[in-house]
Amino acid sequence: MKQFLLLIISLTFACSSATNAQSTDTSETSAQTPKESQSLLIGTKVAPPFVIETDDGSLEGISIELWRDIAQELNINYQFQKDELPALINGLSTNKYDASIAAITVTSEREALVDFTHPFYTTGLAIAAKSSEQSWTSAISRFFSWEFFAALSALCLLLLGVGMLLWLFERKHNKEQFGGSTVEGLGSSFWWAAVTMTTVGYGDKAPTTLGGRLVGLVWMFAAIIIISSFTAAIATSLTVSKLSTNINDIDDLYGANVVSLSDSASSRYLTSLNIKHKQVNSVIDALRQLEEGKIDAVVHDKPILQYISKTEFDGEIYILPGEIERQDYAIGLPTDSALRGDINEAMLKIIESGRWDEIKAAYLDEN
Repeated sequence: MKQFLLLIISLTFACSSATNAQSTDTSETSAQTPKESQSLLIGTKVAPPFVIETDDGSLEGISIELWRDIAQELNINYQFQKDELPALINGLSTNKYDASIAAITVTSEREALVDFTHPFYTTGLAIAAKSSEQSWTSAISRFFSWEFFAALSALCLLLLGVGMLLWLFERKHNKEQFGGSTVEGLGSSFWWAAVTMTTVGYGDKAPTTLGGRLVGLVWMFAAIIIISSFTAAIATSLTVSKLSTNINDIDDLYGANVVSLSDSASSRYLTSLNIKHKQVNSVIDALRQLEEGKIDAVVHDKPILQYISKTEFDGEIYILPGEIERQDYAIGLPTDSALRGDINEAMLKIIESGRWDEIKAAYLDEN
């Protein structure tokens, strides 16, 4: 009987231990489960065209559309919360945000504080300046500049040289058209070279010797190239004078009144080049100061400058061609986030699909 009681007690103790162990394992598994089943808090910042706030307060844009597709792919519940850029990074480091997405540039300083996904968009910094439209009187005055007279003098010397070469062949065998004194002969050959270049000749003067005709043949083809280049130079000069700015490249920013966004990659880049600049909290505010002539240039991410200048300033702002510093946009995550691998996989699927091209085409003028 005692043995039977001991057996029952042993079985009861074993079952109790197994139940407690199972409860412990379940608790640990629940603690390690990522927050997919919960509503994730996603930090963001208005930065058109990546994050755009509509009139009713809702959000749209390239980054927003990308995140919505990722969340749908992973079956994640989430809500957005707007914040400033420094707060987005700090919010990730303190686990306030489960992710941050906007136009967040990957930098070494930020990488030391948080993690990033693979980049989803690569661009660069650009310079915005105000295009100052000048009068046609100012454009015409360029024809009376020293540069114009220098070019005109060089052209006259070229005509004289070609004319002299022709005159050497024609002066003895074609005296009727290129004879007379040296001055008269060179004058006639100069006239022939000029009208041949501009109108392929009036027919009043023409070479008759083999050497003269060879000179004429070569000059006809060369003149086509010269007159085309001269016309293009004039057109370019008029265009540059009509839409001119004092800022043409990065070197012109030294000593200029430059503005960039606070705590941004563009501001750090300017600081690294020892370019003095002011900082503001809004790109629109910076471009508005530029439009009003209060500053000389704005340096920021190129697609953002292009989008805002087109939609808000109707061509008054000129974005210099080219990019001056590469920028990679990515989704920010807390360090060692359990979602990083899943988000990367889902994001790459979207980027490799036609859906990503549709998203970009809806907000950017690119193929």
